[in-house]
Amino acid sequence: MDFELSPELKELRTRVRTFMEERVIPREKELFDGALRGEKKELAALREEVKKEGLFVPHLPKEHGGMGLGILGMCALFREMGRSLLGAHLFNCDAPDQGNMDLLLKVASPAIRERYFAPLARGETTSAFCMTEPAPGAGADPGNLRTTAAEDGDDFVIDGHKWYSTGAFDASFLIVMARTSDDPRRGATMFVVDRHAPGVEYVRDIPVFAPPLLAHREGEVTFKGVRVPKESVLGGVGEGFALAQARLVPARLTHCMRWLGLADRVLHMCKMQAVTRRSFGKELAHHQLVQKMFADNAARIHMGNLVTWHCATLLEKGLNKEAKPYSSMAKNHVANLLCQVLDDAIQLHGSLGYSEDAPFGLFYRYARAARIADGPDAVHDVVVARDFLRGAIELLV
Repeated sequence: MDFELSPELKELRTRVRTFMEERVIPREKELFDGALRGEKKELAALREEVKKEGLFVPHLPKEHGGMGLGILGMCALFREMGRSLLGAHLFNCDAPDQGNMDLLLKVASPAIRERYFAPLARGETTSAFCMTEPAPGAGADPGNLRTTAAEDGDDFVIDGHKWYSTGAFDASFLIVMARTSDDPRRGATMFVVDRHAPGVEYVRDIPVFAPPLLAHREGEVTFKGVRVPKESVLGGVGEGFALAQARLVPARLTHCMRWLGLADRVLHMCKMQAVTRRSFGKELAHHQLVQKMFADNAARIHMGNLVTWHCATLLEKGLNKEAKPYSSMAKNHVANLLCQVLDDAIQLHGSLGYSEDAPFGLFYRYARAARIADGPDAVHDVVVARDFLRGAIELLV
């Protein structure tokens, strides 16, 4: 396994890091506060700067305006973007749009790609992914899927109730998972649905732990007799569960990349506090318990980087099935380390860390969702344990 980046990728990584450090992070609070008020002018201007730098949608193939980096290249760049909660949005690599772009590019009909993928890739629109449902519907167990799509002539008619559809309010279109049969493996199908189609009702923004930011607003949506043409099917009828897995494995990994960038930044902020703040007669950095915190978190971040990189190499080789348990390992480890690093940052900074003068409390409110989104901890633990017990995982790669 070669951890050396190519000279070209190193240069790209440096350019992304420089952009984040010089143009985004110094203005982060101002930009963040403006975004929370619904002001997007400054963010739009920064997006234009990213485009001029040739760094927009780097995950996409070159013929679609990207760089064709592949998953390993994404690992290098997404970590740098993830150093701020605003970064992925500026480069048009944020969830759920990035994963939806990849899905549309692979399995959407030409007409759907032209209508929905092209403006999404240009950053003119946003999208949402509608799979999760209120209980007793689909959550951690997609087999509980209750939204239905019934064939009617040349159309399908969708009825159901979704929530935690991130970004659904502003979305131009929705990718909707619906049940088309009772088959446990081939009973679900994905559809592209216009956000403003008749019968699509946006119920509310769900109040959550973190404040609503840009597309990261959790939406509740109902579908009542929503009629879509058959060309709106992604892949084929009955391929919904398979496509969801194909989308979610790399999506978990791209989340890990962004979270690692934020964790690394936070630990370096803690370093500045530790070498400048004196307590009990010496700088915090000279207290052994503080040193232990740095040692543990440095190891956690490095291990998260390695397990993410290993999983990315499998995906790069097209070994998606083999990568699945390693993506679960990566997702659980990185989500938990991010929460731990932020909790330790609050503790290390004391009353300052707990205040809104420092960003750690705000970061933590977003980070806590990491242990639930794309599968809660317990589900990923089950995947890893099951595959180990049946001999499907090599631990000493």
